Amino acid sequence: MLSLQRRRKILELLQEDGSARVSALSRLFNVSEPTVRQDLDKLEEEGFIVREHGGAFLKSVPQQVKSLSLQHSENMDKKARIGRKAAELIQDDDFLILDSGSTTTEVAKNLLIRKNLKVITNALNIALLLGTELSFEIMVTGGEFKPPTLSLTGEKAGRFFDRIHVGKCFLAAGGVSLDTGLTYPSFNDIYVKKAMIEASTEVYVVADSTKIGRVSFASLGPIDLIGFLITDEGITEADRAALESRGVKIIIA
Repeated sequence: MLSLQRRRKILELLQEDGSARVSALSRLFNVSEPTVRQDLDKLEEEGFIVREHGGAFLKSVPQQVKSLSLQHSENMDKKARIGRKAAELIQDDDFLILDSGSTTTEVAKNLLIRKNLKVITNALNIALLLGTELSFEIMVTGGEFKPPTLSLTGEKAGRFFDRIHVGKCFLAAGGVSLDTGLTYPSFNDIYVKKAMIEASTEVYVVADSTKIGRVSFASLGPIDLIGFLITDEGITEADRAALESRGVKIIIA
């Protein structure tokens, strides 16, 4: 992997997890620790991160947490439409899972007109948003805190779903690919997302069309783990036909 490409991948990982250790990045990218330090020094020079002993953290993290804002704010017009469309599939009294992420947050924003929902989420911002509706029952997983996504992750978060079953799950995605399947920037998220899928009757991925064909670090599994993809009109006819041939129903927002 070229140094520029590796730095982009390191930045992508930091934008998802908030921080990383030099030793962990060295193992992940199969390069020496001095090489990783050089990459981090360059990213700090460019203003993206702050170096600390043994690692680095995303420069925007402190302000993001204070303001409860999310790192990923691109394509918000598409995400808003997807959020509205997904919310139409949720009825009063439903029991559902909402994954963390900017698109699932848009789903949550459109649920305040519903009544008596039971919602499990690993996203602290979603819990606070939906907690304003007194008829809702909100349950939050445990786990490790990820500042850029305001979420809880890791094995502890995944174990929360043991012996739980819900009707619908709305899942975020870093990438949706026929060849690679569902992928995510953070390995820790895989535990949680697998548990969410196993706990649900119907699984909806909410992802704008720029995610289709994209591949991130960690693989969750093949595309047929899900039943539905809610996306925007930017999906190509070829991608739509290919996904539908694998049994995934496409819903256009």
